[in-house]
Amino acid sequence: MPDRLEPRRVVAPEPPAGQQAAFGRPASVPGSFSGDRPRPPARPVPPPPPEAVLRAFGPPAPGHRGLQEPPSGRPGRRRTATGPWWKADARSDPWRDPYAPAGLGAPAVYPEVPAEQTGPVVVDDKGRKRLRLRDVSVRLSALALLAVLLVGAVGGGVGWFLTRSTPESPLLSPGTTLSQVDPGITREPGSISAIAEEVIPAVVSIEVRVGEAGATGSGVVIDGDEGYIVTNNHVVSGADDVEGAEIRAVFSDGSGSAARIVGRDPASDLAVIKVEKPGLVTASLGTSDSVVVGDPVVAVGSPLGLAGTVTSGIVSALDRPVRLAGEGSDTNAVISAVQTDAPINPGNSGGALVDASGALVGINTAIASLGGAGTTGGSIGLGFAIPIDTVRDVAEQLISTGSAVHSSLGVNARSVTDGTRDGALVLNVEPGSAADEAGIRERDVIIAVDGERVGSSEELVVAVDRHAPGEEVTVEIVRGGSSRELRATLDAA
Repeated sequence: MPDRLEPRRVVAPEPPAGQQAAFGRPASVPGSFSGDRPRPPARPVPPPPPEAVLRAFGPPAPGHRGLQEPPSGRPGRRRTATGPWWKADARSDPWRDPYAPAGLGAPAVYPEVPAEQTGPVVVDDKGRKRLRLRDVSVRLSALALLAVLLVGAVGGGVGWFLTRSTPESPLLSPGTTLSQVDPGITREPGSISAIAEEVIPAVVSIEVRVGEAGATGSGVVIDGDEGYIVTNNHVVSGADDVEGAEIRAVFSDGSGSAARIVGRDPASDLAVIKVEKPGLVTASLGTSDSVVVGDPVVAVGSPLGLAGTVTSGIVSALDRPVRLAGEGSDTNAVISAVQTDAPINPGNSGGALVDASGALVGINTAIASLGGAGTTGGSIGLGFAIPIDTVRDVAEQLISTGSAVHSSLGVNARSVTDGTRDGALVLNVEPGSAADEAGIRERDVIIAVDGERVGSSEELVVAVDRHAPGEEVTVEIVRGGSSRELRATLDAA
């Protein structure tokens, strides 16, 4: 068995004489360095801070260091070594102990960047890598270009193949039948479509021709057995007693018939014509008392010559005094109109305004335009119809006698107001009239008729026309600043 090796102490060789001369300790020097070694200059001592700074930021008392105590003099509880974040090095860590002394570390050191860098990937002065496109290799560029060309060629080839292999469909396809659905549409009674279906056969278009001139309007059949049709006076007045004038009624089925004027009433803008055609559909006549503001209504007529046109709306006002003066006619009327927002246009004149049950409640006669009420212009949502009670009364008189009679007070007036009260100022009084006999004078202001307030000259005409000729009424007037009541017996006009 071989002997175990005994440990041997290795002694470092003596350094050469040159190294000893350069780095060795001189024999006469007890310390590490020579005492006559030059020393660095002393660091200048900064001047003491101002007293105000010392009071504000200095230690609270001699022997203390770090931050001052809070103004209350009660320092917060210091954490002990048992705390989870309180370590032995807390006194040298400024983020844990506010009383620890501050210290600065070494500045950041960046690796030295060579002046010239080759290749597409370079490093900037902060050690970050950047891609430099100008150094991308030619091989890589050529490979990318080749890939793009290959993809384009494959896509174009596939598209050409698909379009070439798909046959073009024929332009025409004889015997084609399109699909359709047959939903069960339910139209409830009272719907606009149901009303239109009932009323349209009773509404006619009226064509008037005088020489080379012509006009169109509408009418409503009120007696199908005898062929009586009611319309507006201004629709047919131009053809009355004019040689060669023609009036023609065109019905909903497209047939037509010549018509004759039975009678006209310029004071109400109503007229009745007659056709010799049996079996006409007659409109159902309602009553004015059944109409209230807000009721739905439907207007049927031939606006702009378009026969069988149906529009809908509501009753927007009642008893609206409207003065009518038809252009080219002798109409000079003031009516207590039914106002509606159902669209009414020229050509609707004489047509039907019916309620939700299909009953006739008015004859459309005028529309409001920016220039006032009249029959010109287009619908702006304000139309006026003659109430059915007035239509029935005048039409019966025209069919019976060819003319209609109205009540008259015998005055000409205009609307006035004194700022607190409105009325009708009497401009002149007809001699021997009801007003003359009652003692009404010029410059009197009429403010009521039989207890009904009068605020304008139009309201005066409407109030008088509500009474029958020969009826005695009470007229309240203002004269000389005081009011008085007079009794007048209305005349027939």
